[in-house]
Amino acid sequence: MMTELVQGKNIGFVSTRLAGTDGVSLESAKWAKVLWEDQHHSFWYAGRLDRDPAISHCVPEAYFGHIESQWLNQRIWGKIHREPIVSHRLRSMADYLKQTLYEFVERFSIDVLIPQNVLTIPMHVPLGIAVTEFIHETQIPTIAHHHDFYWERIRFSINCIGDFLDMAFPPKGPNLRHVVINQAAQEQLSLRKGVSSLLIPNVFEFEKEPPGMDDYSCDVRDEIGLAPDDLFILQPTRIVPRKGIEHAIKLVGMLEDPRCKLVISHDAGDEGFEYQHMLMELAHEEGVDLRFIADRVSEFRQLDHAGRKMYTLWDLYPHADLVTYPSTYEGFGNALLESFYFRTPVVINRYSIFAQDIEPKGFRLPTMDGFVTKRVVREVKKILDDPEYRESIVQHNYNLAQRYYGYNALKRNLRILMSSLSGV
Repeated sequence: MMTELVQGKNIGFVSTRLAGTDGVSLESAKWAKVLWEDQHHSFWYAGRLDRDPAISHCVPEAYFGHIESQWLNQRIWGKIHREPIVSHRLRSMADYLKQTLYEFVERFSIDVLIPQNVLTIPMHVPLGIAVTEFIHETQIPTIAHHHDFYWERIRFSINCIGDFLDMAFPPKGPNLRHVVINQAAQEQLSLRKGVSSLLIPNVFEFEKEPPGMDDYSCDVRDEIGLAPDDLFILQPTRIVPRKGIEHAIKLVGMLEDPRCKLVISHDAGDEGFEYQHMLMELAHEEGVDLRFIADRVSEFRQLDHAGRKMYTLWDLYPHADLVTYPSTYEGFGNALLESFYFRTPVVINRYSIFAQDIEPKGFRLPTMDGFVTKRVVREVKKILDDPEYRESIVQHNYNLAQRYYGYNALKRNLRILMSSLSGV
């Protein structure tokens, strides 16, 4: 039975940052696009924004990198005692941010609020407090979209703000609906907070054919130094330990094919450079041609200071012969969906969310359980050497992903949420 559609609402997205290619920014834009198809209008509140200024409300103090937020984070994480000055400044900043939320809602006549991860992971505690109090004071219908809960991160395990975490990360209320992106989060939210949630995984617009190579991107292989007969093996992630890139190096080494070139698209730095140095040493030991091309990859197509073309990640996928995704942990796995979308074969480590939420859907891809086996190597060789087999698995995966992770699936779920809130 078709869910009754409530049309014409003004939707207010709230986060610390809604800019760039991080998961929260990307997924919020997808939600806004699907909501627009049902005649809902989206507006944006954050500390950093790349949305149209005419529909945005930028408050620099709401950014998690703001100096006041950094000052507070240094004094609440890894501490078990909270100084009175910390409590005072938490409250003062929360009060200020709450006032800006009132201004945002009044300015754009917001009907429904969608906090994006701001009530989930405490990167900016005062903003979480502010949003929570604003929701309770106004009783505005709210959909809290949760990506990463604080209990999923070791660095948040020792703190002196248990009272605020209980209050705001996330809060509870009759006007509040919760959305999570995986089953484990749904179970933990119910166990820890006693609230139900709707599981809406990350999505891709599988209903629309992916862009192929064009005049701008047709020279990617040449520009990153690949020969015509080289095999382009893409690792489309940042260089951080949880991405498990050492497994990709091991795989390429065991393929024993000098044509294979392992290309990492993003840079290091978020968690230091020691991991990158280890990967370089390992690649040397394994005889793997490892290439870092972060200096040629950007969020947008543009020229760098030397006049060279910068490519987007989407420019790389059509050229790749294989994607490696050996992560040890992912909240969901956007790179996996991108691989399905561009019909690129992908080899994956069975991280917990994949094993619990994605694998049972029936996708066909080589999988490893924390280490590379000869079986995985044989499967990858078959994919690289047999075009007909390759085409059969990537089309199968595309069709399944369209069914479970397309925009139509998101639209159905958002209609359910909007309809349930209309009665609040």
